[in-house]
Amino acid sequence: MRFTVAFLGALGLLGGVTTAINTIELKGRHFIDSVTKKEFFIKGVDYQPGGAANVEKGGDPLTDADKCARDVFLFQQLGINTIRVYSVDPTQDHNECMTILAAAGIYLVLDVNTPLEHQHLNNEEPWTTYTSMYSEHIFSVMHVFSGYDNTLAFLAGNEVIFDPTSAKASPNYVKAVVRDMKAYITNQIHRRIPVGYSNADDLRFRTALAAYLECGDTGYIDFWGVNSYQWCGKNTFTGSGYDKLVEDYKDYSLPIFFTEYGCNEVRPRIWQEVDALYSEKMTGVFSGGLVYEFTQEPNDYGLVNITKDEDAVILKEFDSLGDAFEKTPKEPTIPSGSSNPTRPVDCPAASKLTGITANFTLPTTQGAEYIKSGVDKTKFVKGKFVTGPKFTTTHKITDSEGKEITEKTVKEVATYTQSDIPDGGIGINIGGGTGTGSDSASGSGSSSGDSTKKNGAGSAKSMTFGWSLGLITIGFAALL
Repeated sequence: MRFTVAFLGALGLLGGVTTAINTIELKGRHFIDSVTKKEFFIKGVDYQPGGAANVEKGGDPLTDADKCARDVFLFQQLGINTIRVYSVDPTQDHNECMTILAAAGIYLVLDVNTPLEHQHLNNEEPWTTYTSMYSEHIFSVMHVFSGYDNTLAFLAGNEVIFDPTSAKASPNYVKAVVRDMKAYITNQIHRRIPVGYSNADDLRFRTALAAYLECGDTGYIDFWGVNSYQWCGKNTFTGSGYDKLVEDYKDYSLPIFFTEYGCNEVRPRIWQEVDALYSEKMTGVFSGGLVYEFTQEPNDYGLVNITKDEDAVILKEFDSLGDAFEKTPKEPTIPSGSSNPTRPVDCPAASKLTGITANFTLPTTQGAEYIKSGVDKTKFVKGKFVTGPKFTTTHKITDSEGKEITEKTVKEVATYTQSDIPDGGIGINIGGGTGTGSDSASGSGSSSGDSTKKNGAGSAKSMTFGWSLGLITIGFAALL
């Protein structure tokens, strides 16, 4: 295995702890460090060990400090600054794991949904699952993780809309969830944590859905996530269709990053797209991305295999990805002359947003009581960093050549002391509200249907976060 110092060097920390885990803010179409004001480019991986099956058993990847130390050590060897987690349990204690991540200089992009009942939208009949119980869940996730300075952003959904049926039924429900989350931040969260959406990169609604969620004075996202698997094997910026992707979003006003990428149709993956992503061909429009995925699951995208004893075995594509990351600029630059479009308050006519039902009547908020008074703070405890977290794992780690790694301690490269968090929210309207539509406002115009018919956790179509990730979008790459 390569033991890289690229990550530590990129942070300027080889001489010791000299930086802080500053919060990340929005500025135009990019993220910035709230203190240094430098652009922040996401370089990371998607992380949900065990996938949906583990979630259904009550698994949460950020509750076991020993496993966290194991994986954060590997994150540092890979040279990343961000992970995405698809599902957490807000009743659990995440303090030590989040502290370990913060000490390692690593941020979190967090989905607020899970595959469990009352914790996701049914994307064919969303009015059956858009309930007060659902609202309590998403608000509790936000409440708990707002306590950590390294919580970079929340995702309101993942691939909720990916086919004609969901494109008809769900857009205004996704926009309503964004609206609700923003209202909760206004009233209950002390800092503005960006809220976005992770899209299945389907040409049928690539730009229409992005425009629909970008516009208006209520329910607009803060950033746009793209799940793209179109660069496969040895390819080029134009041959892969990345040039078309950049062209389609060149006038988009919000930050964009890959919430998933890493086509596995050609093996081994050689990660040429990493070089393109952090080059000036893309940095004017894209703010980096997250590779799918860290742990090996049945769909064969993993970088690390976790054994039945919870030990880690590094796969060769981990090494090649680390090499690709190491070759990227320490501070990617934005090309001169890049545009900075203004977010449109006036929305396009619905007829121009082809491929989706652009219904601008949003359903009435089902969690208004939580927006007003907050979630139960004894049940859902706001997170905080702790002193003396465990930086060395007891789990065995084996490199890609079969050799055991004996020195496996997370390096403390960032300070993570936080000030006391004030009660209440930011007090500024950032696109939230409580809605003016009916409880059954839907793209299909119907509120009828069996509420249990299509919202089982085992169906990829029923989840706002996806576990069959990459399988849908790869099929459309050939169309580019």
